[in-house]
Amino acid sequence: MATRSVGNSWKQLSFNLIKRTFSTSSPGSNPSTTVSKSKRKKKKNLFEVAQFLPNWGIGFHMAKTHWSGVAYQITKINLYKDGKHGKAWGIVHKDGVPAADAPKKISGVHKRCWKYIPNSKKTEQITSLPQPEPEVQDT
Repeated sequence: MATRSVGNSWKQLSFNLIKRTFSTSSPGSNPSTTVSKSKRKKKKNLFEVAQFLPNWGIGFHMAKTHWSGVAYQITKINLYKDGKHGKAWGIVHKDGVPAADAPKKISGVHKRCWKYIPNSKKTEQITSLPQPEPEVQDT
């Protein structure tokens, strides 16, 4: 009698497997949901933003997208092996003026809401390097 119940449960399992295999609709095959997900731009964490800057963003200003008037000037980065995680330190700037003397550890570096602030002093220094004046010799 016990073998009969085992045999019936095996038949039920195989029937359900065949039924799922030949089913025409699957829960994740809705084309409208896959298209809308691919259109959304994936936000970046601090390290994904910094990897495209010279020297991994050291000296450049970065801020979270929802901050206004506050940014960090990156002073030190410790990267993990994958290059997308780690720790970062920086000096807080409020309205372009340093608000602290010493760098502090930046919290929330792995959250996907970071942006590069292009009008920082570092970029101004690079673009406004003093040009050497040509020497004119009297003959």
